[in-house]
Amino acid sequence: MGDETSSTKRITQRGLWFEEFEVGTTYEHRPGRTVTEADNVFFTTLTMNTQPLHLDAAESEQTGPFHERLVNSMFTLSTLVGLSVAQLTQGTIVANLGFTEIAFPAPVRHGDTIYAETLVVDKRLSSSRPGEGVVTLAHTARNQRGEVVATATRKTLVRVQPQDPAQQDPA
Repeated sequence: MGDETSSTKRITQRGLWFEEFEVGTTYEHRPGRTVTEADNVFFTTLTMNTQPLHLDAAESEQTGPFHERLVNSMFTLSTLVGLSVAQLTQGTIVANLGFTEIAFPAPVRHGDTIYAETLVVDKRLSSSRPGEGVVTLAHTARNQRGEVVATATRKTLVRVQPQDPAQQDPA
């Protein structure tokens, strides 16, 4: 057997270069992420959020309108953005510039599965950072029943595709 690796095409997963983002395109991010009680408790305690709504089953059962513990909304937001990374920004993002229009129209419960999609809203080359561009993304998270559980608009600074092919696989 010969050396097959030299003739085999290899592709490293990465996000999109600035030029590859198309305004008006919606990307569906799969697979989804099923949220467990352990996820919620770990994230909530890790971030020092002492809200009983996330940690105290007895108190939450007595408190309306939900009468149960709910998943920490910051975990929901982080998961929404995280689900998009492999497809859109892995290795090509320079920075998150900011989040706006964050909303949580329905709660996430233990056992819910979050699915995400992203609409490319806008893009422009950076006027102050050559080789980079600003891309505006509208993220939406839905649960397994199709209910919208989170939305957020995010501005990102993304690399322009390098002219040197050796630089096209960011580490």
